Amino acid sequence: AEGESGRRWIIDPIDGTANFMRGIPIWATLIGLERDGVVDIGVVSAPAMPRRWWAARGEGAYCDGRRLSVSGVAEISDAQLCYADLPWWEAFGLGEQFLALVNAVWRTRGFGDFWQHMLVAEGAADIAVEPIVNLWDLAAIQPIIEEAGGRFSDHSGAPTPAGGNAVSSNGILHEAVLAILKKP
Repeated sequence: AEGESGRRWIIDPIDGTANFMRGIPIWATLIGLERDGVVDIGVVSAPAMPRRWWAARGEGAYCDGRRLSVSGVAEISDAQLCYADLPWWEAFGLGEQFLALVNAVWRTRGFGDFWQHMLVAEGAADIAVEPIVNLWDLAAIQPIIEEAGGRFSDHSGAPTPAGGNAVSSNGILHEAVLAILKKP
């Protein structure tokens, strides 16, 4: 619906649709509130887990009442990386960059969807990357990552959920990740 308020709800009713369809409990409803072009509020609700994460600009990020904080890992060689589907990296011409990132970190896990980003917000993982993604997949995630002390951007470094791809990190490692993803 069109309006003049400068506010927009951005909703993904089932993030992780394939998981949901196959009975895998890693799926969630994502709700973001955008005000004047900036997503200020994010809620990620995963009823099958059951867990809920939320954040509001200037108010912190939380999971089930517990305040979230990203990790303090400072060396990319000590980082845990989470990633989305492997074939998409090749399909979008980023296969070599993705493998370079995989080889630079300590450990990798292919969690994908919202879950990888929530692990970054909780400090359990240090980096989450996606080669292609939609605004509704990320709007709720950005404020949670940033309010937990991390950094969120597209692959160019722009702090937006609308860039078509995504990197979330503990903030310390963000520039190193972007540098690897930008290499030809």
